[in-house]
Amino acid sequence: MAAPHDENVHSSIVSISRIVSVHQKLLQPDQRVLNLSNLDRQCPTLMYLVFFYKHLTLKDHLSLNSVFTGLKSGLEETLSLWYPGAGRLSQNQSDEKLNLWCNNEGAIMVEAETTVKISELGDLSQYSDFFEKLVYKPAFCDGDFSNMPLIVAQVTKFGCGGYSIGVGTSHSLFDGPATYNFLNAWASNSEIMKEKCEHEVPKPVHERGILLLSDNLQTSKGSINLASNSTFNAQQQARAIAIDHLYQLIMQATSASKGFPLQIIGSSDQNKCVLKTYHISGAMIDHLKKKHFPMWKSGSLPFSTFEVLAAHLWKARTKALGLRKENMVCLQFAVDTRNKVVPPLTRAFSGNAYVLASVMMPVIELESSSYETIIEKIREAKNAVNNDYVRAYIEALEGGANGSSLPPLKELTLVSDWTRMPFHNIEFFHGNAAYACPLATPVPQVAYFMQSPNDYGGVHVRIGIEQETLDAFTQCFLNKG
Repeated sequence: MAAPHDENVHSSIVSISRIVSVHQKLLQPDQRVLNLSNLDRQCPTLMYLVFFYKHLTLKDHLSLNSVFTGLKSGLEETLSLWYPGAGRLSQNQSDEKLNLWCNNEGAIMVEAETTVKISELGDLSQYSDFFEKLVYKPAFCDGDFSNMPLIVAQVTKFGCGGYSIGVGTSHSLFDGPATYNFLNAWASNSEIMKEKCEHEVPKPVHERGILLLSDNLQTSKGSINLASNSTFNAQQQARAIAIDHLYQLIMQATSASKGFPLQIIGSSDQNKCVLKTYHISGAMIDHLKKKHFPMWKSGSLPFSTFEVLAAHLWKARTKALGLRKENMVCLQFAVDTRNKVVPPLTRAFSGNAYVLASVMMPVIELESSSYETIIEKIREAKNAVNNDYVRAYIEALEGGANGSSLPPLKELTLVSDWTRMPFHNIEFFHGNAAYACPLATPVPQVAYFMQSPNDYGGVHVRIGIEQETLDAFTQCFLNKG
């Protein structure tokens, strides 16, 4: 078991030696504006991921200059195809919506060094405040994203000879699979202790196409297309259920607080969140499956690991929060719509193609329901995501402010499945990363399911939990049901 984080590490200095702009190697013929979809506009902020490469996997003592130069050259080449990453967000004068100006303003790369050894960081899967020093956070005015670079990267050399690569990408630019494809392309184009990869990386498709709303679907600026009580039942089938469930949770919170302002998790509570990674072994997952599906034989269970873990997480979090039995609670999880829309999007689509699917029920029903019942509802919600659902979801987001999102309600459990994106397998150097750790996100309560780098079939669950609930949640979640 890894040692806990060394308290002295938190005060350690990371020295920045240079900051450079990185531009695409091959210029596009014209500067142009790439129209974004409403899915892209939900979260323009930078999402950070830190890759750790220990000195033992590097074999030779590499100079910081050679590593930085190799990565910079690779990024220049990668941006020739992934050129929106060198652009900037711009706001339309007419409707104030964010779009993407492909102006080759450049990505940002930072070179840094620290005397800290990677071994002193302990378990790399557990978030540390020190990790925030391993990424570059550009200064720009709140709410004005026009000066924010869309891709930033910091290369930090450690005292042991190991390296970290801290990457930030705007969520308006890429979703998870697109980020994974971009980083693989960048790693393939970089020459650090290896020749450039021979395998072909799919050429990205940047046009948002089918995900853009036609003019007749647009609503007035500043509105949000939520159903009212009087029309909710009649419109439910034609709407994105996740949006309607969110509306019900807001109304429930409003009623409980006797009107606005809502008593939901605010910014001060966000800071009280503890970011925790739980290592769910393949053996524990098998135990959950066998216990709740006793007729299961190896390879024959009709439910996925994601569905079983999502049901287990929802039950554990709800129980730990001690919510009132009559309260409605909701599980929402991201669904990739690349193969759900008509015509389907290519797997190389580089924008945001995720919508939320949703399951809702009273606390008392969730507590008493079997895993099989909950999983059936999860599967029904996932299967309900079709072309009509996606269109309704995008339409419901029309009119919202750029980057606006409601703070998470305690009754809402959010899950994002990263198990098909093994970021630790990205080879910026020769060999996999020791770990790829996500930093704090705008909604830290989201649970991320990630492949375990050293336990086949195991899953790492990264989630933000309020400090006062942490012990109860840990006990409930690690209980094998």
